Amino acid sequence: MLNTRISLVALALIAATQAQANDQAQSKGFIEDSHANVLLRNAFINRDKKHGVNDQSQWGQGVIANFSSGFTQGTVGVGVDAFGLYALRLDGGKGRNGGGGIDFFKRENTTDAQGRSDAANDLARAGGAVKFRISNTVLKYGDQMPALPVLQYDDSRLLPESFTGTLITSKEIEGLELNAGRFTQEARKSAQRRDGGGLKSINVLGGSYKFTDNFTASLYTADNEDVMKRHYLGLNYVFPIAADQSLTLDFNGYKSDIDSQYVREAGLNGDRNTIWSLAATYAYGPHSFTLAHQRSTGSTGYNYGWYQNEGGVGDGGSTIYLANSYWSDFNAEDERSWQLGYGLDFGAFGVPGLTYKIAYVVGDNINTRSVGNPQGWGEGKEREIFSQVRYVVQEGPAKDLSVKLRGSFLRTNDAVRQNGYNDDGNEVRVFVEYPISIF
Repeated sequence: MLNTRISLVALALIAATQAQANDQAQSKGFIEDSHANVLLRNAFINRDKKHGVNDQSQWGQGVIANFSSGFTQGTVGVGVDAFGLYALRLDGGKGRNGGGGIDFFKRENTTDAQGRSDAANDLARAGGAVKFRISNTVLKYGDQMPALPVLQYDDSRLLPESFTGTLITSKEIEGLELNAGRFTQEARKSAQRRDGGGLKSINVLGGSYKFTDNFTASLYTADNEDVMKRHYLGLNYVFPIAADQSLTLDFNGYKSDIDSQYVREAGLNGDRNTIWSLAATYAYGPHSFTLAHQRSTGSTGYNYGWYQNEGGVGDGGSTIYLANSYWSDFNAEDERSWQLGYGLDFGAFGVPGLTYKIAYVVGDNINTRSVGNPQGWGEGKEREIFSQVRYVVQEGPAKDLSVKLRGSFLRTNDAVRQNGYNDDGNEVRVFVEYPISIF
């Protein structure tokens, strides 16, 4: 795998024939290139759980403010990035605020006679980073929201996660982006501070290269201290068929080598996992049709996200660049899954800004063994129907206001439920977002 990574980077460097224009030489200044914006996000999630599990529900109003300065002029440019987050709980109290997927607000310590705890009424968090630029290479240290296949912050709830550390991003050669970084803290999306134990440290290295206008490849590796080493390969190719037709092939794969200590602490079945997905999407005018296959092999399932001091991995709640990840990730041990999807852009029918997507995913061959039951409960199976409608206002005072309604119906068999991997449920998410550009 290491030789593959080196070969891909070397090939990218050899194939590159044109250097990027020097971004730092074109810098207008710290203030002149500064930008600030605010995102107002109203989010609601409800999970109607089956088989005696408590329903989960939270609703809140969030404010996400971002400031990004320009770089000072000269050979070495200096700048700062900063963010401020605030969230107000509108609903989601005792009995309905549990569960890793509904953690808008951290639970308080107080409990009632039934052992239930209240979610926090509100939360606030801020962070900042200093950045330096030479030519087209940027070094940033501080609080950041990395978006890499092996370290992807979660922005799918009310407030985003963030990580503290150093990241170098280089774009010296046209089409080639290289990243190297080390992060030592994780700020939970549901907490007011950087909770200790969420992440010890993680080192990331990799990059992507656009070989042609139609073909892009990505290769990354990560060393998550006391947890695992993970490698990622991504390939994306777009075949133009006609002016309004194309076929896109998208491959994503992870290989995880898990530390023996973490295997014991997390109660995993083994220390290896390889998971990959291949999606083919045919686009014809406003229509898109997707067929995808995903497969997990090894001695355990694909583990990612959550927080290390709660049995998680600590590498970001969206570190799963796989085709069949909706409510369920279809990432259990030995699981095979297939997806049929359809998308429609209503702009072609006189309603610009309105889009719809529906997908049906079915998974089988799940190994339901566990440490306590090495024989398992038989073959596990699950299936999900996912649908989402989104509308973005195109003009007027509410321009760019978006409303997204998403729903999932997840069903599993007895073996999956007895194993504890998943449970039946119906999920509804409603997100209303309004971006405001300050300057």
